This record gives sequence, structure tokens and C-alpha cells, in this order.
Amino acid sequence: MRLLLDTTYLLPAIGISIRGLSKDAPVNLIKKGHQISISDISIFELSAKGAKHIIAGTLPAERVTRGIRAIVHDETIETVPVHESTILHTAFDLRSLLTDFIDCLILSTAVNQCDALITEDSDIQNLKKNKEFTELLRPINPRFKIQTLTEIT
Repeated sequence: MRLLLDTTYLLPAIGISIRGLSKDAPVNLIKKGHQISISDISIFELSAKGAKHIIAGTLPAERVTRGIRAIVHDETIETVPVHESTILHTAFDLRSLLTDFIDCLILSTAVNQCDALITEDSDIQNLKKNKEFTELLRPINPRFKIQTLTEIT
């Protein structure tokens, strides 16, 4: 299955642990035969979150840059650009359902390029019950799923 991972699962690569989440989730999903993709906006998010920790003195800059380089150069992880017209148009449509445009870009990338988005984000998870979201999916990717890591593993 082709999965797009939300930024949360990439944070351990730059030295930020997330309580309750396996730090090697991407590796485990690849071992199970899934194709892993990320939105290139996730690289921006990793940089921004890393910068906060660098300024706070809780992470060295080299740790953040080394982690981002590892993700970008990992041949088993496809980075999908958000500038494609179909991704942008879907993101614009999603903006009426989500307040965070970065989430719109990540979800749109998944909808247009993958079978599922793996995310713990409650705002995105709540879209599973949203009729407007279901209608938006129908012509693009009707079998698309939003799942948490525990749902996919």
C-alpha cells in the first residue's frame, strides 16, 4: 500500500521524540511492504520545529540537518512536491474543512498520490465522518483512507 506519512512520524529523525509513537515507524512500515511517501511541506515543518528546539538549546543544529538530509536522501521514501496543480487545487478545496493550510497540503498530497494518509492529527481524523470530505474524495480517490499508525500496523 502506498502511504503518505504525516510529519509527526519524521520528527524522531531530527531528534524529537513523540510520546507513545514508535521512533522507527517509517522503517517498520517499509519492512511490512508499504511504499512510503512524504509531502515536501513536511521538510519545511521539520525545519521549523527543529529551529524552535535549536533556539531553545534542546537540539544541536547539526542533529536537525543530519536528520533532514537522511530523510531527503533515503531512496525508500518518496518526497512528493506540493506545487503540482492537482495537489494545490485539492488543498484549496480542503481549506474550508481544515484551518491549518499545511495540513491541507499534506492531506491533498496523500489524496492525490497515495492510498492512505497516516496521521495522529485529530482534525484530519475527524474528516473521516465528514460528508463534504467524502464528496471531495469521490472523483479523486474514492478508496482513500485516513488512518493512525496503530490502524495500519
